[in-house]
Amino acid sequence: MRGADLLVEMLAAAGVEVVFGLPGGAISPVHDALIDSGLRVITTRHESGAMFAAAGYSRATGRLAVVAVTSGPGVRS
Repeated sequence: MRGADLLVEMLAAAGVEVVFGLPGGAISPVHDALIDSGLRVITTRHESGAMFAAAGYSRATGRLAVVAVTSGPGVRS
C-alpha cells in the first residue's frame, strides 16, 4: 500500500466525500489514489479556484472540504 492510498483511506474514514484540486508532479500519487477511491474529485483550472470551490462547498454543506494541489506554485496560489 502506498502512502497516497493510506491518505485517501483516512480522508474517507474522516467523512470526506469530495476533494477539490489540480493534479501536478508532487501530488500525482494522491490524485491517482483518488481515481480508484469512492471519493468524488473535482478538478479545477487553477489552485485558487480549488480553494474557493472547497470553501464554498464547506459553507454550503457544513461538510469537511479538502484541497489537493501540488507543491511550489500550487501551494503559493
